Amino acid sequence: MSVFWLALAAFAIGTEGFVIAGLLPSIATDLAISVPAAGQLVTAYALTYAVGSPILAVTLNNIDRRTVLALALSTFIAGNLAAMVASNYALLLASRMLMALGSGLCMPTALAVSVAVAAPERRGRAVALVTSGLTVATVIGVPLGNLVGSMLGWRATFAMVALIGAVALAGLLLGLPRGLPRNTASLSDRLAVARHRNVLTALLITILWALGGFTVFTYFAVPLRGLGFDASQISLALLVFGGAAAIGNMLGGVLADRLGTLATAGLGLAGMASALILHSLVLKLMPGQAHYAVLGAIFLWGISGWAFYPAQVASIIRIEPQASMIALSLNASAMYLGFAIGGALGGAVLAAWSPADLGWVGGLSVSAALLVHLARGWQARPKPVKIAG
Repeated sequence: MSVFWLALAAFAIGTEGFVIAGLLPSIATDLAISVPAAGQLVTAYALTYAVGSPILAVTLNNIDRRTVLALALSTFIAGNLAAMVASNYALLLASRMLMALGSGLCMPTALAVSVAVAAPERRGRAVALVTSGLTVATVIGVPLGNLVGSMLGWRATFAMVALIGAVALAGLLLGLPRGLPRNTASLSDRLAVARHRNVLTALLITILWALGGFTVFTYFAVPLRGLGFDASQISLALLVFGGAAAIGNMLGGVLADRLGTLATAGLGLAGMASALILHSLVLKLMPGQAHYAVLGAIFLWGISGWAFYPAQVASIIRIEPQASMIALSLNASAMYLGFAIGGALGGAVLAAWSPADLGWVGGLSVSAALLVHLARGWQARPKPVKIAG
């Protein structure tokens, strides 16, 4: 039962992290700021997560895991409550950064605790259950949060997330034992893994993939509103994306086992780059009849983009099997760094060009990730052996 509360915490964090994409236009209007400025709420959150997560993990290494989880979730809840009552942009930005500190501390701790409380033969399923909280958030939490925001105002969405987080916190305080193992890697351990050339290449690919996706996803609702989508239709589009992401995540795991991690990751990147470029083409060439076509591009983006991720994770584990948790922690920071840069880049695209240009710019970044990935695969190919004589 303890693992369920960990999964619920992950659900709250995943919902908050992604739902803001649908709320940005409303937030911008309410606070009298531009949409690109509102988009920096995503950049600030992601950058704080990327930098704060490893630092907090090392700093709180010697504190009981139950206490760390309680602190992390309390910080996350406080950030959402602060956002709910924020009267201006600066306060909302600070609230988002506070949420990110709580999220960045909670997720790696939750994964470590799920392993600690599960029987040895059930540890894989325990980790899968916790991470499923993030997947379910994209399918249910994000469309629901967007719908709540459209009906009751964007502040109500932060209240909803705070409530879910509070329920998870109560469950963890009642269900988790004290004295759980403390096995967080030191800063020197993390730096040692980060210096591995193949790990660095993998992290670059993750950054470019995340950058491309969040150049578009941060401003998900902006081009849809331009097409005439109302709040319920934007929620439907988010549901399409979330459902496709969930399918892609499962499909990526299956294909990685059957085709190999490098082939699966390459297919995912190629499909995602194509989908993002198609997203732009549809908006530019079919502005009057783009409703269904843009949903098709969003579905392809979700399924291919998230098919890449489990294959990428598996390939990183193979690079450093003895330090897989450290490598995956670095990969999570790389992902959020890419989210941060993508949010900033998307804002710059909107300021300089139009919402229809977000897709091809994001697609170029994912294409760059594909090129680096193919170069990595080329370098890893078996070398021909010259036979004497």
